[in-house]
Amino acid sequence: MTAYPLSAQMTAFVEKTVSFNSTDASLPGLRQAYREMCRAFTPPRPAGLYVVDFELAGVPVRSYQPSVTSPASGCPCIVYLHGGGWVVGDLDSHDFICTELASTLGVLVIAVDYRLAPEHPYPAGFNDCLAVWRALRSGPFRLDPARTLVAGDSAGGNLAAALCLALRDANEPLPAAQVLIYPGLGGDHHLPSRSECVDAPLLSSSDVDCYHALYLRGSRQTGAYAMPLLAGDLTGLPPALIAVAQFDPLRDDGVRYAERLNAAGVAATLYYGEGLVHGCLRGRGQVAEVDALYETLLGFLAAKL
Repeated sequence: MTAYPLSAQMTAFVEKTVSFNSTDASLPGLRQAYREMCRAFTPPRPAGLYVVDFELAGVPVRSYQPSVTSPASGCPCIVYLHGGGWVVGDLDSHDFICTELASTLGVLVIAVDYRLAPEHPYPAGFNDCLAVWRALRSGPFRLDPARTLVAGDSAGGNLAAALCLALRDANEPLPAAQVLIYPGLGGDHHLPSRSECVDAPLLSSSDVDCYHALYLRGSRQTGAYAMPLLAGDLTGLPPALIAVAQFDPLRDDGVRYAERLNAAGVAATLYYGEGLVHGCLRGRGQVAEVDALYETLLGFLAAKL
C-alpha cells in the first residue's frame, strides 16, 4: 500500500468517507452505501433558495434558484453534471455543490439526473445531458446564453467535456465555459498518475477500469463523446477550468486535456490541487486544501457569469 502524504484534515475526511463503505458489493449495495455517505456530507440548504424537481426532455432535473431578480438579458446559469463513475450518484448526491454554487454566486443551477450504467451504458447518460442542454435553450427559464455554462466532477466532468465536443461538432451554440473537476477523460494506462496513484484513497486505478467497463459495456462506438481525450481536434471549444487532484489516478487525464486544449488555441486553466484526492469536493469547510479549490472554482465561475 502506497503512503500518500495527506494533511491531517484530508486524512480525517478520507476516513469519514471510507467509514460508509459496505461489505455488500452488489450494485444496489454500492449505491445505498454511496447515498448514505453523500447524506452525511450534505449540509442543510440556506434560506432563500428555491429548489424544484421536474423533467426536461424526459430527463429528471433539479433547479436551484436564488432569491435574486433576473436581469433583462436573461439569467446566468450553471448546468451541473454529477460524478459517480457513471454508475452511482443522483440529484441528492451532489446537492451540496449545486446549493453552494447557486447561493454563493446568485445564479440558477440545473442539476441533471442522467441515466446510469450498467443498466444504461454509453451513450444513454451522455444523450440525456445533451437533451437537457438543448431543451434549456427553449425554456422554461429565460437564460442569458453568454452566461450559461456547464460544470461537472469526475464522470460529470467527462460528460461536460463531451457535451462541448458534441455541440461544437453540430455547430450549435456553445457553453460560455466548461468546468471539469477531477474529470475522467479516457487517458490510457501509460499516464504517470495511473501507476503513481494506483491505490490512491477513494479511487484506485482498478476502480477506474471497473467504471469504464460498466459505462462502455458492449459499446462499439467509443469515440470522443465517450472519452474526450480520443478527440483528434480540440479547436473551437469553450474556455475551460480543469481542476485535478494530486493523489488521483485520473490526475493526468485533466493535465493532458488542459495541455491539448491550450495547444489548440482554447483558453484552459489548470488547477493542480496539491494534497487533494478524488471526490474531495465534499470536504468543503473541513479541509483547507479543498477550501482553496473552491476559491479558485468560485472565482472562475464568477468571472464567467
